[in-house]
Amino acid sequence: MASFNQRFGVNRFAADEYYRRALIAFSRRDFDKAIANLNDAIEEVPRNPDYRSARGMVHLEEAEYDEAEVDFAEAVRLNKYDVLGNYGLGFVALKKKNYEKAKAHLMQAYYAQPKRPETIFSLAVACYYLGDLVNATNYMGQVHALFEAANDKRKAESARWLRELAKHVARPGRPSGALPAAAQPRLPLGDE
Repeated sequence: MASFNQRFGVNRFAADEYYRRALIAFSRRDFDKAIANLNDAIEEVPRNPDYRSARGMVHLEEAEYDEAEVDFAEAVRLNKYDVLGNYGLGFVALKKKNYEKAKAHLMQAYYAQPKRPETIFSLAVACYYLGDLVNATNYMGQVHALFEAANDKRKAESARWLRELAKHVARPGRPSGALPAAAQPRLPLGDE
């Protein structure tokens, strides 16, 4: 049973203040201070997935993939629909070349926020490494359109990926647009 303070928000207020300080420290790239504040926030309210996901992102920025994975997994355990937790688990899985796991978590994040470009980009990359060139191209096209609309400098990277994907899809000996030999079920895309 929650304590009186937790039930009426006193701990939550302190935890949110630590979280706010952590975000400021993170924006200044003071990762040690961000981690310290997130540790304090988690100590105040241990069942908040947002604090775990944020700490995972700090670990991700420092390329501490194992620590990030632990935090993201705990965030997803607390809330299986946690967007940042699922994105983080997918991103870490991509780094560890576990493309099936990456795709599963990135799809979960995509379903929760279908217009988040970082998620869609990573999902396209996971599909590419799984040999699903059609969906990789479709997802990369979505993210490229989002980058174009926002005039985001990352549009050059998505354009490069689209050019490369077009070469792979149009490879001789395979009809343009055909699925790879190990056909996978078509994924729901965009507003379908």
